[in-house]
Amino acid sequence: MKKHWGLCLAGRWFTTDDTLEVRSPFDGSVVAEVSRASQSQIEEATAHAVRAFERTRSLSSYERSVILEAASAGIARRAEELAKVMSLEAGKTIRDARVEVARASNTFKVAAEEAKRIGGEYLPLDWIQNSDGRFGITRRFPLGPVLGITPFNFPLNLVAHKVAPALAAGNPVVIKPASSTPVCALALAEILLDAGLPPDAISVLPCQGSVAEPMVADERYKLFSFTGSAEVGWRLKSLAGKKRVTLELGGNAAAIVDRDLGLSLESAAEKCVRGAFANAGQICISIQRIFVHCDVYEPFMELLVSRTRKLVVGDPLEEATDVGPMIDLASAEKTESWVKEALAGGARALTGGVRRGAMFEPTVLVDARPDLKVSCCEVFAPVVVVSPFSDMEDALERVNDSAFGLQAGVFTHDLRHAIRAFERLEVGGVVLNDVPTYRVDHMPYGGVKDSGFGREGVKYAIEEMTELKLLAVNSKG
Repeated sequence: MKKHWGLCLAGRWFTTDDTLEVRSPFDGSVVAEVSRASQSQIEEATAHAVRAFERTRSLSSYERSVILEAASAGIARRAEELAKVMSLEAGKTIRDARVEVARASNTFKVAAEEAKRIGGEYLPLDWIQNSDGRFGITRRFPLGPVLGITPFNFPLNLVAHKVAPALAAGNPVVIKPASSTPVCALALAEILLDAGLPPDAISVLPCQGSVAEPMVADERYKLFSFTGSAEVGWRLKSLAGKKRVTLELGGNAAAIVDRDLGLSLESAAEKCVRGAFANAGQICISIQRIFVHCDVYEPFMELLVSRTRKLVVGDPLEEATDVGPMIDLASAEKTESWVKEALAGGARALTGGVRRGAMFEPTVLVDARPDLKVSCCEVFAPVVVVSPFSDMEDALERVNDSAFGLQAGVFTHDLRHAIRAFERLEVGGVVLNDVPTYRVDHMPYGGVKDSGFGREGVKYAIEEMTELKLLAVNSKG
């Protein structure tokens, strides 16, 4: 991979004196040096995006689809390079990084298909007297320049979830990537330009948050899409003015393990281990709370703890590693303080709870009160809290006892309990017989409450990024 990266401003590459050292979360080594954008360069990128809209809005469905398909193929061709970049800058295990790269390629492939499916409907308008011969048709039109701010934990695919639907809809897009993981986004810009995207239609601008904030308020952007923490997301929304905003924010996702499972207890435990500790727990829908029916609590806990202890923690570039470092030392230290607070408050750690630099051992806590930070806040770390329950209604209430509501998982073979969970749980999605961490890239994805609003998933993001317009026709006029 390249060691020195310029910023991508309207398809052109610029180096600046203001540079950012991207460091490995695992060993602190310098992965890359990246140029950061100035306020004047951000203004220039915005002006280019406005001008580019006249071009992108006129691209045919076929032209948009061809570009997106070529981008998908470009990601696939550079898959191993991108996976290594991701492991180095984000600390993601190489196996998980490969999965993310494959997902990003698929996200663009789905967008290539959806670009051809942006349709409308026919509406008979002759439902009332004096409206004979009248009908309507609807059509979706692109909004205009889209601004995306993306997080560190999925530095390629979450960029793809802003860029691909924006381009499929006919909108130019400007991305401000996470400062800790900008290289994947810059590599994606290279791929898009090689795919034939009009240069003015894409800018990737690593910069300080304070430099990027004026873009959020800038009325020339017609939609602002943010993925990140609830604290930052809601504050930025207050700056956004009249533009559309989609927020995919934090969570403290829960899984319910019922007495009557839809699969084996061993399988449920294995899925929960993966759902809690993948990417060192740094996933918005990572399992943070597990509620287990008291009839299966003890055997489930034996399976969960034994499987957690077998996880390999270490160098993310090693093929055998299951859990890599947290994104930085400060995050690991915060996690350590929250776990210590929980232990002082009466919780017990059945395994883990140990920090070594930015590495934090996968941790299973029990007897943690609901008011402790590890229970009610977003820990965003390899920590899971497990509690027994005896009544499904009580379990559903305890899942809902949260400021967040992204996704929930329910393991049950009882159809009544499954339907009840779907009806009652205050989340954007319920995953039956799997963990809340499950996501595929064409499904609607987003949350309620402090977890944000709006939906990602290419088709649904396109709806957010387009304006529905009606043509009412008087055929007898």
